[in-house]
Amino acid sequence: QVQLVESGGGLVQPGGSLRLSCAASERIFRQYVMGWYRQAPGKQRELVAALTIGGGTNYADSVKGRFTISRDNAKNTVYLQMNSLKPEDTAVYYCKINNLWGQGTQVTVSS
Repeated sequence: QVQLVESGGGLVQPGGSLRLSCAASERIFRQYVMGWYRQAPGKQRELVAALTIGGGTNYADSVKGRFTISRDNAKNTVYLQMNSLKPEDTAVYYCKINNLWGQGTQVTVSS
């Protein structure tokens, strides 16, 4: 049973950066779909970024040009680099590999 452990969340000022990590307890296979989602209070959980089977990327319009999803196969880890953060990015961020969810990590963007 694979487990996902998230880290990297916290409080950051507008315009700042954070890098979220999602470490898998077992090897992440190339054919796995990997993604980052977020959910703000009173809103639906939304897809933020994804790595597809073919190696392509998909981003929500609201984060294009600011967020980057990547992976390190040697470390069994998926990352979300978040730059130029805005207060609207405040949410709990969840990683997902196939049908397995991480526990979530809080990101708060505030001055």
